[in-house]
Amino acid sequence: MTAGAGGLPVLFIGGLGRSGSTLIDRVLAQTPGVCSVGELVFLWERGLLANERCGCGRPFDACPFWLEVGVRAFGGWDRIDAPSLRARQGTVDRNRYLPLLRAPRLAPRFRRRMDQYTEALRRIYLAVAAVSGSAVIVDSSKHASTAALVRNVRGIDARVAHLVRDPRGVAWSWSKRVARPDVEEGESYMARVGTARIAVRWQAYNALLAVSRTPGAVLRYEDFVDRPEHATRRLLRLAGLQPDVLPQFVGERTVTLGIDHTVAGNPLRFRTGDVTIHADEQWRERMPARRQALVSALTFPSNLIYRYPP
Repeated sequence: MTAGAGGLPVLFIGGLGRSGSTLIDRVLAQTPGVCSVGELVFLWERGLLANERCGCGRPFDACPFWLEVGVRAFGGWDRIDAPSLRARQGTVDRNRYLPLLRAPRLAPRFRRRMDQYTEALRRIYLAVAAVSGSAVIVDSSKHASTAALVRNVRGIDARVAHLVRDPRGVAWSWSKRVARPDVEEGESYMARVGTARIAVRWQAYNALLAVSRTPGAVLRYEDFVDRPEHATRRLLRLAGLQPDVLPQFVGERTVTLGIDHTVAGNPLRFRTGDVTIHADEQWRERMPARRQALVSALTFPSNLIYRYPP
């Protein structure tokens, strides 16, 4: 397979959470020459500061992969000030800063803050590529502002896959109580958000990503689970690869997952072995009709643009 020569290719998966990004980035990561880092946006908060589990199952500070990344990027994670980097992230990686991220030269003070932060990202991406021996990095951080920020990282060729899912399915997923196996002690659960609020958020996230994704492409979750091999090939081409070897699909819908060193994501990031890809559409039977109607009303007309008729 071949990759483009405009810098290290980073395939950024953008979209609202609970849209299937963990499944997609894990499938992509089974391709030779591709490495997924999961939701790198949470590296400081959940990796370095909270020491949550890597996708390999080890605590972040005990994962050989991330330890080597830290050495290559900074001479070791103990050589950097993680709280300060987390704070600096908050001054540049917010959706409210999207206009500045699109034209940083118009705001010199913002540009200086952004350059300082993106230098850390540049070192991490390059270190991940070196440690993994990969030609393409997959980052499923999802946020529109992060997608725009990655485009400003020197030496990185960022492409955005704008992932969308039926807003009723997204709203149903955000309403469920899902345990997070990311912590070693105690109980932790994924965030839950009300139906109306998540519908408005779905509308806003997709509008922001529509502005931020160039160059990029739209991928519907439903199309991916319907034809995973076809969609995988399409995403790899978006990243600049002409794949001669795809992930190990068993039949049309089953893929063999290995161990990936991902930061954050849903519990699927810890699964290994054969996984059958199918659409999660519990909402069709279990979500009350009035809530489905509310979501459809609040997401109109974008739901029609993405082919989700009420």
